[in-house]
Amino acid sequence: MTYRLIKWMILVVPSLIIGIWEFVRHQFLMPYLSMGTGNLITPILLFLISVTLLYQLFVQLEVIQEELQREKSHKAELEAREQMARELHDGIAQSLFLLSVKIDKAERLQQSGQAVTWGELRKTVHEVNRYVRQSISNLKYPARSDHAAPATCTMKQRVEQLAEEAQVQADIIWNLVDDQFTPKEQIELLACIREALVNTRKHANASLTRIEGHSKGRQWTVRVIDNGKSHDILKSFNPEKYGIQIMRERTEEMGWVLEVGRQDGLTLVQIENREER
Repeated sequence: MTYRLIKWMILVVPSLIIGIWEFVRHQFLMPYLSMGTGNLITPILLFLISVTLLYQLFVQLEVIQEELQREKSHKAELEAREQMARELHDGIAQSLFLLSVKIDKAERLQQSGQAVTWGELRKTVHEVNRYVRQSISNLKYPARSDHAAPATCTMKQRVEQLAEEAQVQADIIWNLVDDQFTPKEQIELLACIREALVNTRKHANASLTRIEGHSKGRQWTVRVIDNGKSHDILKSFNPEKYGIQIMRERTEEMGWVLEVGRQDGLTLVQIENREER
């Protein structure tokens, strides 16, 4: 039964049945039923129609609406994943092409006996590495089926996975709602959190790590806090390092504010969206 047919039946059937009842009552049953008895039977008959036929129609209508909503959500998810995959694919392809051009240039310089600058090559390799890790992290999950549990993780679950992958024991206080972020914003924010955790693991030698996500209206703040040693922190978050450069580029592109520093003897990496959207 189609959605349109169910709506028309809900509108027409009660009126049609009550109309037939009133016609039969006035034409054939007046000698046998008093006016008061007939008036009493009419609402009882309408109630019986509502709890039997109309209830079943409403149940079918709700089922159809749920199926339509699931299909709509599934389609939106697929479109978002396709867009995400396309953006990541373009980024990887462009970075690899740029890397091949720089390698060719470095080979020519080396053959001619000139000094080769490896900084740009190293930065490009870091970018490709991040694109690949990002695509694996965000696109390895299968799309959700109608009868399966959601395959995509929440932001908090992703953050927990990042901490586990970085082998960092972290206390996670996450009060942000996934709907606050577009798919691209989720990718960029998770990439920044991953970079901060990797730096904590590699350089800071921290015994205490905390990841916080708080919101105030449409504004939000994410913090990665650890108690790493100060000289290791300066090494980890040197502005000349490629990791912090790329993190800063990501946040600037998204219109966020990145702050890295010391607070109360702890290292603080803070990403903040200060704009009402």
